[in-house]
Amino acid sequence: MAKTPGGFVSLTSLKGGAPDPRTALAEIRKIYFATTRQTIDNDFAHAIALLQSLPDEEAREKASVYMEGIAQMQREWEAASRRKTKGGAKKPSPPRKPRSHE
Repeated sequence: MAKTPGGFVSLTSLKGGAPDPRTALAEIRKIYFATTRQTIDNDFAHAIALLQSLPDEEAREKASVYMEGIAQMQREWEAASRRKTKGGAKKPSPPRKPRSHE
């Protein structure tokens, strides 16, 4: 089993059981709209735990739109982060010599 990110507390550990499907879906929706670049990893782990607690395929299907959106945000932010660190600070190009117009 994958290690859960630090700072993440699953609902099952707080409530002692699976959350109500409507509550879980509402929480996934809330996560979708509230997630940020800094919280995406924990939010995604939390959303997965909520998704796994849903009792049937119909409830999971309703959550799939939000889950796909969260996954897309995670991919985009991860790619943007990699581009920033990969390129780093560029060195200034050396000054150009002026062309003589003869």
